[in-house]
Amino acid sequence: MISQVGLIWLAKPVIKMKNQLFIKIVLVFVLLNAFFFEVQAQAVINPAATDADVEIGIVEHLDEFLPDSISLTDEEGKKVWLSDLIDKPTIINFVYFRCPGICSPLMEGVADVMDRSDLVPGKDYQVLTISFDPSETIDLGIRKKTNYLNLMNNQAKVDEAKTGWKFFVSDSASIVRATHATGFKYKKAGNDFLHAASLTVVSPDGKITRYLNGLTFLPFEWKMAIVEASKGQSGPTINKVLRFCFSYDPVGQTYVFNVTKISATLIIFFALTLLIYLILKPKKSKAI
Repeated sequence: MISQVGLIWLAKPVIKMKNQLFIKIVLVFVLLNAFFFEVQAQAVINPAATDADVEIGIVEHLDEFLPDSISLTDEEGKKVWLSDLIDKPTIINFVYFRCPGICSPLMEGVADVMDRSDLVPGKDYQVLTISFDPSETIDLGIRKKTNYLNLMNNQAKVDEAKTGWKFFVSDSASIVRATHATGFKYKKAGNDFLHAASLTVVSPDGKITRYLNGLTFLPFEWKMAIVEASKGQSGPTINKVLRFCFSYDPVGQTYVFNVTKISATLIIFFALTLLIYLILKPKKSKAI
């Protein structure tokens, strides 16, 4: 009869083989996870979600129309309807003017891309900045607008943006309708708010055609979103992919295809594929 010690001794090779297989599987998982995490950090597009799924962030409502019942207070203190303002491609962004976080970088990004774009604000498109804090007054919004216009270097663009970039405040009921219609999800945290950085692009007839997420924007993605909105064409959120594939050339003052980054990504992918093959490749049994 084989003793317990003998059984353990006989089972050692089997256990060792299982442990080696387990280690290989874990290693492959870690390598793949590291690769795809890096790619996602650069270029992932979040999958579609519903309003119930997201507490803070953006739920895209592409091809939906903004309601007519959204009231705003403009820079002159007059009550206006959002639907009456939209007569050209329109970019709507929700902020609150006293925000200590991402609102300022977002607005700086808007000022920067308006400054560098060859489209004319007020003629080719307009930007509507709306505070989603019902306690804020338009006086604060006007001061913020002046600050961001001062960041623009092109004086012609500054003059155009004075009329093409409009600031508003609103009441709580209209804010709820506007943010719900555009899928802008936020949450109050003490005296401040937790929210995402995003722009909603709307066609002249009030249809949502695109979202631009993030704090900086490429001139050609800005132009593409506006041109497509003028035609009523909707499109997916692709600015993260564009940033991954293109880099800004300060000498030529344009965006160029980033061959180095794309090549490096492909090399890493094929290197990982080869490494996984070598790890999982079955060893040839030795001849007896």
